[in-house]
Amino acid sequence: SSNMEDDVSLKFRQQLLLIDENLVAEDVAALKFLCTDLLPFKKLERVKSALDIFQLLMAEEYLNEEDTFLLAELLYRIKCHSLLKKLGYTKEKVQECLHEKGRVSLYRQMLYELSENITNEMLKDIIFLLQNWLPKRRITLSALELLILLERQGLLTENNVQMLEGVCMRVSPDLLETINCYKRAKVSLPQQENTLPVKESSLSHTGGIRVFTSPQCIIDIVLILNPKHSPLPATNTKINSIPAETRTVRFAVSGEVFSFFLSFLQKLTSYKMDGPHRGFCLVINNVNFNGSLQERKGSCKDAGELERVFTWLGLDVRTYENLTSCQIKNVMETWQRLEDHKDRDCFICCILSHGESGAIYGKDEELVSIRMIMSHFTAKQCPQLAEKPKLFFIQACQGKEIQRPVYVEADARIPDLSSMQQSVSPSESIPEEADFLLGMATIDGYVSFRHIEQGAWYIQALCSKLQLLVPRGEDILSILTEVNEDVGRRVDRWGTKKQMPQPAYTLRRKFIFPIPKDPPPS
Repeated sequence: SSNMEDDVSLKFRQQLLLIDENLVAEDVAALKFLCTDLLPFKKLERVKSALDIFQLLMAEEYLNEEDTFLLAELLYRIKCHSLLKKLGYTKEKVQECLHEKGRVSLYRQMLYELSENITNEMLKDIIFLLQNWLPKRRITLSALELLILLERQGLLTENNVQMLEGVCMRVSPDLLETINCYKRAKVSLPQQENTLPVKESSLSHTGGIRVFTSPQCIIDIVLILNPKHSPLPATNTKINSIPAETRTVRFAVSGEVFSFFLSFLQKLTSYKMDGPHRGFCLVINNVNFNGSLQERKGSCKDAGELERVFTWLGLDVRTYENLTSCQIKNVMETWQRLEDHKDRDCFICCILSHGESGAIYGKDEELVSIRMIMSHFTAKQCPQLAEKPKLFFIQACQGKEIQRPVYVEADARIPDLSSMQQSVSPSESIPEEADFLLGMATIDGYVSFRHIEQGAWYIQALCSKLQLLVPRGEDILSILTEVNEDVGRRVDRWGTKKQMPQPAYTLRRKFIFPIPKDPPPS
């Protein structure tokens, strides 16, 4: 038994060592910050590596071989999702358990999220504004170190964010909005504890509403019921188990609290989409080809629809027609070098053409790899778009043509060459780094369909669902799920041809378009 315990302990420490080896200095700094409310500050100050933090957590009995959840939560919050499997967790499993086991306070989450959105330029301005409160000796501070310094001097606490508000108001109103959401949520929920979730013992049964949150934007609403005035038991009752009539009344009474918290939660878990400019959207529409590829009738309708919808969503749309493979590469290089991206929230590129597995055709009928197109916009190649969402939508076949009727065409080459090509899945086309989404009209190896008058099934469904669901506040993955359902239901007029789109993505947060002031274009 003793040997078995030793084996378990050794395996556990080996897991910690492996995790430590995969964390860089910025990750260690983030872990230190998130542990500030859990570990003595003097001890945290001496931390040099992730192993030091693990040792402190074990000494305080927050971490042991039987219970590794706190470490899983910390890795989840700093977005090191690939390391979770070393502890036997997945991202989804952590999300499920957070509302019961989460220990990082809402206040600490808010400060960490704020630090992630403070650029180097903003940081310089904040330090300049606060120079009277900072040490006289010249030191280089990170955003996290600055926040810790303010906390140590008593200038920043869970109940007092006034000074932080003041500097953010001067430097960036976007940052101020995050703080204001936190303040309003805190005022609306005065009984809320530092750490989410609130344990059952700390809940008062005086009537009202409590909102529990988990970082993936799932909201768990719990009614605190007064036994004297309610036919329901005085316990934490999940909203799904309460009759609809009761729910409606409770929402009417506490709708303001709900909207405050929803707004705050969305800020913490979504990409920043409230800058002065939304971003650029490229539409490459290849209709005519030099050789055996057929004219793509109906594609101009798709290009026009994309331009109208993305303009409505606030993007600056640029359309290109009938580009050769070289011209496509040149266009990507031009946009890769554009300095104006730094003032934009996102980047979108739509390509309409014939295609094969993992590639699209230029007008000259030469293939261009989708991965190569997307790789122009990695953080290294296009630093202005680093950490910003980059969305690519491809309307093209990804495999061999099948027999098709007159009114529905397939976006594939007429000579069946694709069966000789190596298959490339969408997940292989996407660059191996965060913040990309690739929306494909069809799964690998299959054709996608385009009506010669009404346009492509995929593009028409995409435009339709964007117009329907963006005003409802839906995120892009939810919208693409609806697009899948729409396209999956469609058949040609003979009822024999079907299509299923496929997204691949490395997005770290929810991508939600701000709701446009104008009504949808169609």
